[in-house]
Amino acid sequence: MVNVIIADDELPAVEELAFLLGKDARIGTIHRASSGAEALRTLEQHDVDALFLDIHMPSLSGLDIARAISRFSRPPAVVFVTADEDRALEAFELRAVDYLLKPVRTERLAESVRRVCELMEGSTAAPEVITVDQGGVSRMIRRDDVRYVQAQGDYARLHTSEASYLIRIPLNDLERQWAEAGFLRTHRSYLVAMDQVRKVRIGAGRASLFVGDAELPVSRRHLPDVREKLEATRLRPSH
Repeated sequence: MVNVIIADDELPAVEELAFLLGKDARIGTIHRASSGAEALRTLEQHDVDALFLDIHMPSLSGLDIARAISRFSRPPAVVFVTADEDRALEAFELRAVDYLLKPVRTERLAESVRRVCELMEGSTAAPEVITVDQGGVSRMIRRDDVRYVQAQGDYARLHTSEASYLIRIPLNDLERQWAEAGFLRTHRSYLVAMDQVRKVRIGAGRASLFVGDAELPVSRRHLPDVREKLEATRLRPSH
């Protein structure tokens, strides 16, 4: 069970997050804090596995708390929960497990809890973070949030569950760089995170993968590699 502290100076935000976390069977005790100082006091008094921190709190911000606990021999996991998209770089530099944008969606919160659990089990490393440009604003996204990549000339479009981002890297380069992270070339236009595949369809001379709400084609050239990967992960195609 994951014992957590929720820290936010806005009480409705604390209660909403506590309600959502309380529905997750992996969550144990939920401590509430209305300030950074109260969060640190709670941390001293209780055994806590993860902190869900708002970034903007008076006096002691969520970033300040993350810096303070980074000196612990075994710091709890940190998940930032904020309406501010622009502090992701600082957050990941502080080894945050995740960066959630308000309003928090249940699906994304469940993913954050999964990442906390992985960290507690010692099966995860610091996330690979990518800088993307969106409307002239630089943002940071985690590579493991990318479901698939689509070729667009000398560019590549990264698709996550929430949005898509164009980066100036050819798909061939990403194929080489991301192979060890579980990304597989399935078509001349697509690179897919195979752990994101929820269904496979093969039949009538045509094959496709279902990733999120998207159906992505598999070319004949790449089908043997896809089959081999699916056999290794025991994901059986439907016909």
